[in-house]
Amino acid sequence: MNRFFNALLLFFLFPTMAVTIYIGFDLPIEFLRVSGSALPYRQEIFLGLGLVLFIINLRRTIRRWMGMHIVNQLKKFKWNAEVTQERKQRVIVYNLLEALVLGSVGYGLFIVSPEAWFPALALVFGTLDNIVFTIIGVSGKKYRAGVTGKAVILADRDVQLIYFSGLRKVSIHQQSIYFDYIKGLQMDIPLDSIPENELPAFFEAIESNIDRDKVFFSKTK
Repeated sequence: MNRFFNALLLFFLFPTMAVTIYIGFDLPIEFLRVSGSALPYRQEIFLGLGLVLFIINLRRTIRRWMGMHIVNQLKKFKWNAEVTQERKQRVIVYNLLEALVLGSVGYGLFIVSPEAWFPALALVFGTLDNIVFTIIGVSGKKYRAGVTGKAVILADRDVQLIYFSGLRKVSIHQQSIYFDYIKGLQMDIPLDSIPENELPAFFEAIESNIDRDKVFFSKTK
């Protein structure tokens, strides 16, 4: 899901950057017959683009903070454990890189054209959220995976929710645990998210919630 939000964010960043450059450098565009500084409704355009960027960041923020909150309600889980140190280090790197990119682009937009303050602010919001989310997730040991009676949930960089309903196969291939469903749907979580010493308990919790006559279950690579 995090990839979806990033792709959506990137999709709207390109026109935002193009408009900012057009206005900030006062470029002429012949078919519009107007230069950037004379473009009408500039503030409305920037407010609209900024609002879209803000909503995308907000949706992602709400989703992953809620996921972190849910997976840390330990009493609701049959099995629950903190993700591995290796996984946490990867999440830290990705989150900080993402924060750096968002912050840099936001700063660049404002430098090129101060009128783009709202899109820049939306990106700065995403930057700060990434940093705070990483600090709290790591220092509070809140990046975790868990198994309930209905699903597997992994909450670290993003939230992955894998329901048992419709499940047909659980298997390990290379560095991922795959969950195959009817109609060809497949989901997976990184194998290194689960501490090696917790893998037996993790699989046992899953097995206790599925019908082995209907679901193929393999614990070996």
